[in-house]
This record gives sequence, C-alpha cells and structure tokens, in this order.
Amino acid sequence: MTEARGDLEAFAAELFDGFFRADQRRWGQAYVRGLLLDGRRKSVEPMAARLGEDGNRQALAHFITSSPWDAAHVRARLAWRMHEAIGPEALIVDDTGFLKDGDASACVSRQYTGTAGKVTNCQVGVSLHLAREQASAAVNWRLFVPASWDPASGQADAAKVARRGRCGIPAQVGHVEKWQLALDMIDETRSWGVDVPLVVADAGYGDAAAFRLGLEERSLPYAVGISCRHTAHPADARPVQPPYAGTGLPPKAQYPDPAQTVKDLVIAAGRAAARPVSWRVGSRPGTGRNGFKRMYSRFVALRVRPAGRGLRKTTDAPELPERWLLAEWPATESEPVQFWLSSLPSGMPLATLVRLTKLRWRIEHDYREMKQALGLAHFEGRTWGGWHHHVTLVSAAHAFCTLRRMARAPKDTAAV
Repeated sequence: MTEARGDLEAFAAELFDGFFRADQRRWGQAYVRGLLLDGRRKSVEPMAARLGEDGNRQALAHFITSSPWDAAHVRARLAWRMHEAIGPEALIVDDTGFLKDGDASACVSRQYTGTAGKVTNCQVGVSLHLAREQASAAVNWRLFVPASWDPASGQADAAKVARRGRCGIPAQVGHVEKWQLALDMIDETRSWGVDVPLVVADAGYGDAAAFRLGLEERSLPYAVGISCRHTAHPADARPVQPPYAGTGLPPKAQYPDPAQTVKDLVIAAGRAAARPVSWRVGSRPGTGRNGFKRMYSRFVALRVRPAGRGLRKTTDAPELPERWLLAEWPATESEPVQFWLSSLPSGMPLATLVRLTKLRWRIEHDYREMKQALGLAHFEGRTWGGWHHHVTLVSAAHAFCTLRRMARAPKDTAAV
C-alpha cells in the first residue's frame, strides 16, 4: 500500500506540475486517490469518507466543480506520459452515455446511447484513446451538446437554454456533431505533439463521409466501421468521358455502371474469398496462449472505390480514391455481418489489417474499467467544468492502473 501511494504521488506530481497553487495539487492527488480506493460509489461524499486526512468534502467538491484549473493541461500531460508508456498503434474514437434521472445537469437530454442501447435521459461524452493491443488510455474528452441546448439551433428548448448559465456552459459552445468533436480532439491531441499513426472508430463515425474526408485532409490513415448500405465501385472500375456536343461545359467523366452496396460487393466475391484470421488473445479461458481463447473469424478484403457525395479527390482527377473494404463473414453466417473502410496501404497483409481494425475492442475495456471500478459515471455535479474535471481525473486514475499493470506483467497484459 505504501509503495502504491508513493507511485501515485509521483504520478500525480507529474500531472499537476503546472498548477501554481499547492492546494490544487493536493486536492487533485486526493481526488485521484479517492477514485482508486475500494468502494461502490465514487462521488465526492463517499470518497471523502474513505480518504482519511484528505477527506475534506467541501474542498474536494470545490476542486472538482468550481476550481478554475484547465482540464486540457492535465490531459496533455497525461497524453505525453501514456504515449511514451504505451507506444500506441492507433487513436480510437467513441462515445459513452452517462445516465441521469433529472434534467439539471449540463447537456442532459433524451438521446440515444449505446450504454443503454436505447433513447434515454443522459449525457453523452466523446472520448479519444491511445491504444495498442496490450494497453490503452483515454486522453481527451468532449461533452456532446444536443441541439436542444444550443440557443442558435432551430431545435432549441427554452428551458434547457435557460439552464446554460447555471451549468457554466461557455457562451461560444454550441451543438456540434460527434464526428466533428472527434476531429477537434484529434487536432488538439496532435497540437500537444502526440503522434497519430492511425484512427480507428465504429460506424457511428465511419458512416459520416465528412469524418473520413476530414481524416484524409489531415493525411491521417484510418480504419472505420461502416453500415452495409454504403456504396462503392470495384477497384478496377474506370470512369469514361461522355460524348461532347461542342456546346457549353464538357461533361465530367462518369463511371459507366452504378455503384453497388458494400454488402453486394462482398457477396459477389463469394464465400471462397473469406480467409480465416486469428487476431488476438481474448478474455475467456481456452487453449491459446496464456490459457485464453484466441479471437477468430473469417474475413474478406477487397480494394474498392467508395462512392457518395464529398468523396472525390480535391484535385480534378476523375477517379475516386481506392480504399480497403474489409468484411467479417463467419462460417456460420449466410452473409457478411460487419464492414469497415480503411485507407491503410494496399499491400498490407490481411492479418495485420484485421488486427488494427479490431483494436477498437480496447475502448470497451477502458469504458468498462472506468465505469465499474473508477466511478466515471458517478459525478453528481451539474456543471460543464465539473464534468470535464471529473472525466479527466478518472482518466488519470485509469492510466495509473494501466501503468502499474504494465510494470507488474508487461508480457501478460494482452488478456486484461
């Protein structure tokens, strides 16, 4: 216990080094320690009861809710530390719900969240994680502002707009789509000097052509989920120039055949195109490495040219860009069940493409640990700043746990 507390003090000193006030450094460390202590509830009052000499409920509440420290400063230091420790292969983007009973908390609304699997009363936070197969860490956050909370939106709710001041929502903050929040976080994280080797996301982000185009404009490779309704041309398809009558502007080159859905393209390739791939050690007991079952399925990888608005190159070239279409087609299924688009290099081996695309499982591990053990969803304050402070310090507590795991058993963390 003494060793763990000493490690935490050194870790917290690194994160809070930029705080000018000693009391902020003290309560920052105390809050993180409170999140790490055993206990079902990780809101201020029960944490204060467990913290002993640091159990000043009023001071902890002030620090997390009202103290004017910059969460981005702590996140940047956390990102530097975890980038060095993890050596990430990707940045993973996703969002998670914070279920609420009342309607007074910042940006709470009836909206869909995968946490509940339905539309319910909640806040939604968008997060960005550094990840490789053995470890991951949440290093950036945004609180999603529903249109009903934005006074400039045609869907503004007068009662919610009136609560913005009490919740401390900055006047310049309005409704922004989640995929744009993700791009903003990526830009901020890169501004900290953190390298982005690959962006991984599920179909909630990959379905937005603007998100994929934003990554391409930033020269960032990606592997993102998409729904089966997206369309594409085969890689060998070529646009042709329609006849020109000699009057007006010449017509643009067009593909002679209509684009097909990605599902139809994979089905046309056939079951014979599916190859078995085992991409990581899972968490269930089995006969694989370390006594755990390996994750296994069958995949089809095709080179395609995604169609749709906004996807043509910014140059005048008539051809659509070539990308990977990856589909999971288990032997027990009559058709493919999941699809991804990726801008990874054309010569990449299938096993590597699958492993990198499937890195998104790390974000589910992070959410589960932060919610079940570290109180991610236990913040009872109602302010915009308090929410950002809390999720930042939960991320710090999670990173501390990750570092200790890596130090204890660096070869065995893949199954964690």
